[in-house]
Amino acid sequence: MRGLLGKKIGMTRVFNEAGLPVCATVIEAGPCKVVQVKTEDKDGYNAVQLGFLEQMEKRTTKPLIGHFKKAGLSPQRILKEFRDFEGEVKQGDDVSVQIFSAGERVKVTGISKGKGFTGVIKRHHFRGGPKTHGQSDRHRAPGSIGQSAYPKRVFKGVRMAGRSGVDRVTIRHMRVLKVIPEKNLIFVEGAVPGARNGLLEIRA
Repeated sequence: MRGLLGKKIGMTRVFNEAGLPVCATVIEAGPCKVVQVKTEDKDGYNAVQLGFLEQMEKRTTKPLIGHFKKAGLSPQRILKEFRDFEGEVKQGDDVSVQIFSAGERVKVTGISKGKGFTGVIKRHHFRGGPKTHGQSDRHRAPGSIGQSAYPKRVFKGVRMAGRSGVDRVTIRHMRVLKVIPEKNLIFVEGAVPGARNGLLEIRA
């Protein structure tokens, strides 16, 4: 597995070989610092811990400051582990967008946009109530949420209105359209979860 951290820049279009426009998301991926290399002998599993986006030392806890100094790095804002990382890397190395190439498929993970408190039609795609036959205030209502006599309670998991969005979402099989190593940019086909400047994990 290969992986990288990045942030969503925005959306654009890229023209393919046939001259047709393709919707694309621009991601600023890396360069990420290798903070720690975990091995099966010492830690019980193989993984590489990557850091992304430098931050001031005063915003970092003392245990993490020691963790970064051990690797000879300045504090990083984001830390993520990638298991069974492909390729030989060591502490302090840089991992750049060059680990990906145009045409391959990747999966992108991010936090979806928060939509606040929403009703059942927007949150769960309910159809809504009847528009006629005397119904004047049930157009966007959820309807029945259970039985009255038995079991005299609402079952857990009944779909209702509530907070929508802010979920961890993964989009698989996204095609890499273009890679620009000089600017640490990667173009992937389609839309990825989250708002602009949101953190993304790219895995291949």
